[in-house]
Amino acid sequence: MKTIRIASVISFILLTAVAWAHAADERDPVTIVQDTNSHIFQTLENRREEFAADPEQLRAVVREDLLPLIDLRYSARLILGKAGRGVSPEQLEAFSEAMSSVLINRYADGLLQFRSDEQVEVLPMKGKNNEKLTRVRTRIRLENGGFAPVDYAFRMTEEGWKAFDVTVEGISYVITFRNQIAPRVETEGIDKVTADITAGNVRIDD
Repeated sequence: MKTIRIASVISFILLTAVAWAHAADERDPVTIVQDTNSHIFQTLENRREEFAADPEQLRAVVREDLLPLIDLRYSARLILGKAGRGVSPEQLEAFSEAMSSVLINRYADGLLQFRSDEQVEVLPMKGKNNEKLTRVRTRIRLENGGFAPVDYAFRMTEEGWKAFDVTVEGISYVITFRNQIAPRVETEGIDKVTADITAGNVRIDD
């Protein structure tokens, strides 16, 4: 359901929103998720009225806290797939920035609907995890009393663990964006698509 997916991307913002203060974050992915949930909900509760009155402040906070813990270039490469062959570092950087702005502008305001870190439960680790791919499983408590499963994909980088994808009820956001963006890049070129995304002329459905 679209509501669940919006909530999950908001949670993606929550889980990746704290550790920019460290040049290299030495925490493991589970600890990052747990620490970030506690930190961001406290910030929301302390400044909820301020953010509600001026959503742009919330977007600024999200941008400042979020970007450092997302592997933007890696996510961009995955989204582009074969359409990214031959793309220069400068083009990839611009595309990454455009995509990050879409996420921030689209979902930051939704943070205000979260009232407590009890809405996000971090589940025990399972399966094969390594430095190339470690999944942190969570579930979000919904208003109807049910739960939405959400998995976060991390990989180890020189700056510590970074998140690069979120999977909601089996649906990967990287794959979703790839299916909608990559064909346009192949036909129109990355510069045109990046400019259109930045200008708000590209609709990305959940």
